[in-house]
Formats: sequence, C-alpha cells, structure tokens
Amino acid sequence: MMNKIKTLVAAFLLISFASFAQSGGQPLKFGYTNVEYILLQMPESKQIESELKTHSTQLENQLQTKYTEYQGKVDAYQKSAATMDKTIRDDKEKELMNLNNSIQEFQRNAQASLQAKEKSLVDPVIAKIDKAIKDVAKENGYTYVISNQALLAGPEDGDISPLVLKKLGVDPTKVQPEPAPAASNPAASPAKTPAKSPAKTPAKSSKKKN
Repeated sequence: MMNKIKTLVAAFLLISFASFAQSGGQPLKFGYTNVEYILLQMPESKQIESELKTHSTQLENQLQTKYTEYQGKVDAYQKSAATMDKTIRDDKEKELMNLNNSIQEFQRNAQASLQAKEKSLVDPVIAKIDKAIKDVAKENGYTYVISNQALLAGPEDGDISPLVLKKLGVDPTKVQPEPAPAASNPAASPAKTPAKSPAKTPAKSSKKKN
C-alpha cells in the first residue's frame, strides 16, 4: 500500500512497545505482533490507499498540464528561434527557463504533499493500533510486547496479533495469514508522485541579430 509506511511504523515501534512491567516478582511474559500486518488488515487501510491514489493522480494530472504547456512552448521556440530578433529570443528563453524551474519546484512540492497526506491518514490508525496493543498486553498479563520483525524465534501463543485485531473489531479468522516471526511483510506498492522530468531549456541561439 505505502512503501514509506515502514518508516512511520518504525518510529511508532521506538516509542510504543514499552514494557508492561508487573510487580510482585512475577515471571516475565513476552508477546509479539506485527504493526504493518495489523494495519493492512484494517478497513481503514483500503480507504488510505484510495485517498492516496486519488491525491497522487491529481498531482500527476497537474504536472502533465504544466509539462504539456512547457513542451509546446519549447517546440514553438525551436521552430522560429533562427528568425527571431535577439531581444524576443532572449525573452522566450527566459520564459522557458522559468517554466522549467516551475515544473521542478512543483515536483518537489508534490512529493512533500503526498508524504504529508500519507502521514495524516496513517497516524490516527497507528494510534488506534498502539492503544489496542497496550490494552491487550495489560488484559493478558504481557510484560513486554515486541515486533515480530525483530524476533528470531518464538512460540505461537506469544503472537498477540489475533487478539489485537479482535480488539480493533477485525475478525482474525477472515484476514490474510500473518507472516512468520522475522519474515518481512511486504507492503503494497506506494502511490507514486509525478516523476516525469521536464525537457531541457533550449540553449541560446548563436545566430546574430538580423
């Protein structure tokens, strides 16, 4: 769904998988889960993907409009540059340079816009998962909950993902199988930002003024 989701989840793991220490010298109880996996099973996941795709398409369309305008002006310049007065030619070249710079700035802003959109959609869902994990850990006496992506081996009864899904209102029997501990959980392809590079501004003509 979102390639950059790994960064968001990693930041979440650093602050959210804190200990649920028990008092009275009781034995430690460890659990593990996979936040990416849980997120991808939630109904919000499809909505996030849909909104990101829509936003990305809008950005791509805007970029294509700018690029089409730019390319049309480049073509017109190249056809008539040889017969242009030097002053007019210089003005046209300056215009093309400004359009080129505008396209490049739009591409940078589009990338930042898509990242901000993704974060605004994902963060609230991550917060729900965070609360559900902590609630499950407390209710079931887990001292620590860690990411299964950092787990080399562990018992099946240590996997709290089904409990977390149930806490979030998702039927764990109707979702995709969870990856085994230490296996990577590939996220779906991210919505891509426009990446078409603008054509280069034509070099100034060396033809002397007529």
